[in-house]
Amino acid sequence: MPKPVVLVTGNAGFIGSHLTNTLLKLHYPVIGVDNFNSYYDPLIKEKNIHSALKNKSFRQYRADILDKKLLEKIFQTHRPQIVVHLAARAGVRPSIDNPELYHQVNVDGTKNLLDLAKKYKIRQFIFTSSSSVYGDQKKVPFSETDALSPVSPYAATKLEAEKLCQQSDLPMTILRFFTVYGPGGRPDMAPYIFTKKILNGEPIIRFGDGTTSRDYTYIDDIITGIVAVLGKTWQCEIINLGNNHPVQLNDFIKTIESITGKKAKIIEQPRHPADVPQTYADITKAKKLLHWQPKTDLKTGLTKLIKWFKFTQPIHHQ
Repeated sequence: MPKPVVLVTGNAGFIGSHLTNTLLKLHYPVIGVDNFNSYYDPLIKEKNIHSALKNKSFRQYRADILDKKLLEKIFQTHRPQIVVHLAARAGVRPSIDNPELYHQVNVDGTKNLLDLAKKYKIRQFIFTSSSSVYGDQKKVPFSETDALSPVSPYAATKLEAEKLCQQSDLPMTILRFFTVYGPGGRPDMAPYIFTKKILNGEPIIRFGDGTTSRDYTYIDDIITGIVAVLGKTWQCEIINLGNNHPVQLNDFIKTIESITGKKAKIIEQPRHPADVPQTYADITKAKKLLHWQPKTDLKTGLTKLIKWFKFTQPIHHQ
């Protein structure tokens, strides 16, 4: 049996490129859709897809999910059976400055894909959401049935897109990711920024007193979770994918210090209003439905990230 064609949106980004490479290794034909926007250096995305482009089972489209006509052409030509929708305007803090753009991409763009997925009768839609939809939760760990109170425009758009997905009647899985990090990570996120600055002897900015905690989840564990969902055509399930082990920011910094053997120079600033105090995934449902469990602890994951960083980035000692 040939494997179903998978359309991956946002396929040149951090998670998308890791997923694309894994799917190709598993012999899935992959159609990639990415607009290579300049939220961070598009050259990083070009590098991300470099190896996939050599694969005959892969086709890259430089397309925006707001361009419904072009999307329709892609659906018509390739008849994907599974859509993994990762494309989004990312970043909690920048969303405060430009909420309209975040709404357009994350809500209207998702609606375009849902409309076409329905029209072309796809077998399965996987929407990737975010732990940010939980907002400022007091109850831990965060469970899929908790009341949600997003505190940033980014989180609000992710929740609105989730609701569209739930109303769509497509076989639907909504995955809520918790702070994904690892080799090839996004350059606007703390794991990358802190690694880079500590290695280069530059000061890092710590928002708040360092007691905020995040459920850092290693990229390979996230990819295993997405792959575990392929072919599961239930009506609609929302599933957390997180490490189930929150780490305080101060401990996160200490871990980088111990791996690199370098002391962080810390500049303290007030906690950002769009940052929640903690994230903590209840993964009972992922274990039950997907037989999924994260395998990578923070020290192992950060060691791999730092090794990758040293291999790919020039280090300027201050």
